[in-house]
Amino acid sequence: MLDKDIVIAGYSGHAYVVIEAAELLGENIIAYTDKIEATKNPFSLEYLGCETDDSFDFESKKYQFVLGLGDNNIRFKTANLLVKNNQDIMTLIHPEANVSTHISIGKGVLVARGACVNPFVEIGNYSILNTGCSIDHECKIGEAVHVAPGAVLAGNVKVGDRSFVGANSVIKQGVTIGKDVIIGAGTVVLKDIPDHSKIVGNPGRIL
Repeated sequence: MLDKDIVIAGYSGHAYVVIEAAELLGENIIAYTDKIEATKNPFSLEYLGCETDDSFDFESKKYQFVLGLGDNNIRFKTANLLVKNNQDIMTLIHPEANVSTHISIGKGVLVARGACVNPFVEIGNYSILNTGCSIDHECKIGEAVHVAPGAVLAGNVKVGDRSFVGANSVIKQGVTIGKDVIIGAGTVVLKDIPDHSKIVGNPGRIL
């Protein structure tokens, strides 16, 4: 396997977005891992098996991985397993994303097409900033967060680990979102949200 050959963990709709971003960046994804072999293989990738299986071969090769898993908890667990087995996990920033040079970004992150990330944002490992989202100045995004398409985070917003910010939701400036929070699509969040909450509506209310 050549240095530029990459394996994607997971092979579903979100993975297709990741693969296209990698291709546009000149990267070469040649294989995938998943629980079962895909019946649909639009990128004609080789199936390597599942990295969680005891029989998966981490010993003979060191792979370069990208994360194609949309579910925060699965992505977080998979990434930690890969790191435990001394595998590299790449960050991808789509060439059509608008990203400040004054940011801090972890490993295994995807910044998708049309995302806007302003100065002094911190992005934790394994997070997704999905299509057309807007992350304003000094926001802090934890590990394995998913900011869905079209979501808007005003300045100084903090989002805890593994939280999901739904499509077209809006988070008011200075708000803190806890860990493992789910924010429904179109929700307007005006105040801090505790860990493990689900919030929907305009204005947002905790379920």
